[in-house]
Amino acid sequence: MEKTGFLEQYFSTPPDESRSVVQPLNDALFIQKKVEVAVKRDDLIHPFVSGNKWRKLKYNLAYCFQNRISSILTFGGAHSNHIYATAAAGKMFGIKTIGIIRGDELADLNNTTLDFARYCGMNLIFVTRDEYRLRTNNEYLDSLQKEYPHTLILPEGGTNEHAIQGCEEIYSNAEKEHYDYFLQMVGTCGTFAGVLKASLPRNVIIGISALKGSFIDDDAKRVLNENGIINENYKILNQYHHGGYAKSNQELDDFIMGFTDKHGIPVEHVYTGKLFWALYDMIKNDYFPEKSKIMVLHSGGLRA
Repeated sequence: MEKTGFLEQYFSTPPDESRSVVQPLNDALFIQKKVEVAVKRDDLIHPFVSGNKWRKLKYNLAYCFQNRISSILTFGGAHSNHIYATAAAGKMFGIKTIGIIRGDELADLNNTTLDFARYCGMNLIFVTRDEYRLRTNNEYLDSLQKEYPHTLILPEGGTNEHAIQGCEEIYSNAEKEHYDYFLQMVGTCGTFAGVLKASLPRNVIIGISALKGSFIDDDAKRVLNENGIINENYKILNQYHHGGYAKSNQELDDFIMGFTDKHGIPVEHVYTGKLFWALYDMIKNDYFPEKSKIMVLHSGGLRA
């Protein structure tokens, strides 16, 4: 793998949540609409295990150490940020990792995600798409547990009770007291559930779906119900996916380039670019009342 020496420096430096600063976002539009906007820079936690990926993994890693579990098995596609981060965390903290990858036809594929995962020592297992659909089936999971004893099995995206616990810690009490609206992307709903669980009654949590279709609403309700989260002070918006998961277009690409140049905050087209696009569109169209204080979660997704 190229840049090996460049990458190694980051494995000796653990993730650090104190790097996640709150950065004011200034724009003439915000002044015109009389709103205050800031960004929670969780992307700065670590180059490999950043943002919500670290938040989700940290208590799962602690659980492994406390219970003498020697490996983590999880699921993802060939471009999965979760696979990338889990592999990096395994190398960093000395725990074996196994990735069940969607699509057996991709076994010979070389790309940034899979090359990095292999470099980190992750054992990649490519399965058919039919087998991959069984990733939530209890019998299938039981068979994997028997095949890989002393292994913690994490779902696709990493959302479980330990992940939600980590995401509850994203915002400080002072941040929750100051801001009214909290915007973030929604995929497997774990980060969303954690933020919502820890929010104050005055906070409105808004999720921007990275996925095409309204099924994300049902997914969110399921995750919230499974974790006993009864807070209904939230909204999920489904119109900002730009064609679907990981899809983009020229308009979004131009926005991402302009946003990064203007604010010095790097974003990408899968999650965070769409998040800030949504922010600007909502403010332009008076979604937020005047004097609203808006916090946007930069959940990482960029790579060193």
